[in-house]
Amino acid sequence: MIALNGFFIAGAVVCALAFLVAVIATAIRKHPDDWALIGAVATELFLIAYGIAAVIRQAGGNAVQGDPVEFWGYFITALIMPPIAFFWAISEKSRWSNAVLAASAAVTFVMVFRMEQIWQ
Repeated sequence: MIALNGFFIAGAVVCALAFLVAVIATAIRKHPDDWALIGAVATELFLIAYGIAAVIRQAGGNAVQGDPVEFWGYFITALIMPPIAFFWAISEKSRWSNAVLAASAAVTFVMVFRMEQIWQ
């Protein structure tokens, strides 16, 4: 069980919105539109802010309770997923690019959830 904090709630909201927009785009569009792409950008910006906050929390004495290597491994993996999905979507203009954006948002949420479990 994890304690709900502001970063986890913000990450859940950003990932959920990005996921929802990408799923809707998959259902009604034949190619990715700006809204679906903005979801990937918003997810990446959140992850950058999350990483900065994690460094500050760790430097301030609030150390990772679990394995720090596992935490930062999840973080780095989560950090590279939205850009890969974004570039996939702009290079392959198909309905399924929206599905890739949706999958990226869903997997990023799972990784943020797991990072919070490791931190606690």
